[in-house]
This record gives sequence, structure tokens and C-alpha cells, in this order.
Amino acid sequence: MQENSKVRQKKYEIDMVHGPLAKKILLFALPLMLSSMMQLLFNAADVIVVGRFAGSESLAAVGSTTSLINLITNLFVGLSIGANVVVANSYGAGRPEEIKETLHTAMILAMASGVIVLVIGVLFAPDFLLMMASPENVIDLASVYLRIYFLGMPALMIYNFGAAMLRAIGDTKRPLYYLLFAGVVNVGLNLILVICFRLGVVGVAVATTVSQYISAGLILRCLIREKGWLHFEFRALRLDVGKMVRIMKIGLPAGLQGIVFSLSNVVIQSTINSFGSVVMAGSAAAANIEGFIYMAMNAFHQTAITFSGQNYGAGELKRVDKVFGLCVAFVSITGLGLGVLAVYFAAPLLGIYSSDAMVIEAGIVRLTYVCTLYALCGIMDVCVGILRGMNRAVIPMVVSIVGACGLRLLWIATVFQYFQKIEVLYIAYPVTWAITMSVHMLSILIVRRREGRKRYV
Repeated sequence: MQENSKVRQKKYEIDMVHGPLAKKILLFALPLMLSSMMQLLFNAADVIVVGRFAGSESLAAVGSTTSLINLITNLFVGLSIGANVVVANSYGAGRPEEIKETLHTAMILAMASGVIVLVIGVLFAPDFLLMMASPENVIDLASVYLRIYFLGMPALMIYNFGAAMLRAIGDTKRPLYYLLFAGVVNVGLNLILVICFRLGVVGVAVATTVSQYISAGLILRCLIREKGWLHFEFRALRLDVGKMVRIMKIGLPAGLQGIVFSLSNVVIQSTINSFGSVVMAGSAAAANIEGFIYMAMNAFHQTAITFSGQNYGAGELKRVDKVFGLCVAFVSITGLGLGVLAVYFAAPLLGIYSSDAMVIEAGIVRLTYVCTLYALCGIMDVCVGILRGMNRAVIPMVVSIVGACGLRLLWIATVFQYFQKIEVLYIAYPVTWAITMSVHMLSILIVRRREGRKRYV
């Protein structure tokens, strides 16, 4: 019976350090892509249902909270990236005890960070929204949504950390199955609570929170039933200081980078808010469409982290070169293809979120300027993933903060002040992606030479 369990477990794993890479990268990335999109559907379902059945003010209230949620949660989500890299390095090097210690340390961090984010979000939601200059007709609804949403933070953190552990050994399928089930529950509850019970913003927030706890419960059940190196036991929970330091070394820079990125997005959102609720609603709907493209590309960022992490741990640096080249190729095709489709079908896609012609028109403007060159963002993220997989976390953090975030804020303070149009604001995205991507590539070349190997080609 135990042997059958091991065989069943092995079928979810991918051997990243031997054999051809292209097919394995796709087998790893595609379920991860679908998982990420399902997670995004939690928020997209909220936006669609509330936009169609509760009005444009409710749509603006829900949509305008995304950048704020990301700002508050990104530090702790970054820690899950650190845990993924530590487990991937240990797995590639064949060190099971390190994996078990990292797993239980990471789950303690997940539970603690979830409670911290819950408290911060519930207590200070209205204050954060005031700092973002949210309009008076939106702020009350947005505060209610945020407070209920943050009640689900412990579950969200447990899922993210647990899924990161499974990804580190090549398993992206089971997290997809769990999110698929939770996503169906989320959509069903949205429709029942908003249409039948007319709970509006409260209904979509409750639906999202319930679905987060379902996905967290499923991921915990999976880890508890594991028979291999990722077997989880509550009685084995203990904080290993050494493993925590290693997680922090990779995760804190990743989290800080995410915070600064989100901070720049909050500043941009605040500037968008100054154009009124119609532009806010159009931007919120467009941002949700962009989110699906971003998540599709981000799958290759996470693939780059895990594949480079395992191969770096195994000392297979030439395979890290190949991982980089393949991930750049795949993410470019994905970003260009989906970006062009989003622009071409902008009107009908935005019509899913709102029937207001002015809101749709405002959304088309954003999609046109952001999605056309969205592939640049994907390539930039793959570069970050390769550096993190090779245990270089500070370099991509500094480059991203100075390049993407600093330049974005500088753009708002200078260029936008002279040309105060929404189009000029949106142009900041592709400009900063291109510059930051170029510096990241240079960083990879320098790191690669320092490893004493051939440069990337």
C-alpha cells in the first residue's frame, strides 16, 4: 500500500536535472498557468458579478482594492518564494532532512504572516483607502470588501506556501485541482449571495474568503497525506532558525520588491482615481483582463525559479542557461499572443465586466497601451526568476526597485505633470519594463561569469 502511494506521488513530480527541458518546462508551466488564472478568478468573479448586478460604484469599489491588497500581502508572499527556492535547491542536491525542516518552518511562517496581514487589513482598511484618495462614493463599500477579504488571509498564506512546497519538487497539478474546486465554489457563492440575497460587495467578499479557506484546507490535506519528503505533521511544527534565515535571505528581498512594485501601482491607482469613477471602473475591468495575461506569463517566472533552483542545487549550471533561454522564448510567445488578442477583442471582453459604454471606452484605452508590449514584463520577470533560483535575491530587488518602480514614480512626477492625460500615465508601464528588463539581463551575464561558466547565449 505504501509503495502504491509512492508511485502515485512520483507521477506528480518532474525530473528537472536530467533529460530534455522544453517539454518538462511546458508540463510544469501549463498547470501552474491554469492555477494562477484560477486564483485570479477569485477576484475576477467578484468584479464581473458586482459590475453586472450591483452597479459601477460597487465595481469601482472592488476593483480599486487590488493594488492595495497586493501592497499589504506581497512581503509575505515573497517569503513563499524563498521557501520554494530553498526546497528546490535541497531537492536538486538530494537532501531530504533539509526539505522536511524547511517545510515545517515555512508553514509556521505562513500561519503567522496570515494572522499579521489579517489584523493590519481589518484595522486599517479605511485609512489605507483615504491615503489612496479613493472617492467618497466608493470608500465605504471598498472598506467593507477589504475587511471581509482580509479575514481570509491566513488561508491564502497557507495555500501559497503549501503550493510553493509542491512546486519545488515539480508538482503543479494538485494545486491546480484544489484551486479549480475552490474557484467553482467561489463563483457559485458569488451568484447566490449577490443575485439571490442582494448582498452586493459583502456577498462577493464572503464568497472569496470561503473559497480561500477551502483551497487552504485541501493543500494541508495533501501535505499531511504525503508519504515522501514533503510529509507534513502538526506535531513536527518547529521553527528551524537556520532554515528561516535561508528563506528570509531569498524571500525578504522578493517580498520587498513586491511591496515597492505595489507601492508604485498604488501611486498610479491614486492618480487614476483623480480621473473619476468611470475611468476607475474602466481601469479596474481592464486590469482584470491584463491579470490573466500576466498570470499566464508569470507561470514561466515561477518555472524559471524552480528549474534554475533545482539545477543550481545540483551544480548543473549549463542547464540553468537552457532554462533561461527556453523560458524567455515561451514567455515572449505567450505575452505577444495574448496581448494582441486582448487589444483586438477589448470591447467584448470589457463588456463582460460592465455594460456602461463609457466604462468600456476607458478600459480600451488602458488595454491598448499596456497589453501591446506586455511581453516585456514577462521577460523581465523570467530574468528575476533565474537570478532568484541561483540564490541571488538582492540584485533583482535593487534593479526592480530602481528600474521599474523608481522610474515609474519619476514618470508621474515629471512627464505626467506636463501631459496630464490618462494615456501618458499608462505609457509608464512599457517604458519601465523595457529599461528594467535590459538591466536584469546584464545582471544575469555578470552573475553567470562570476560562476565561472559560459555566458548566456
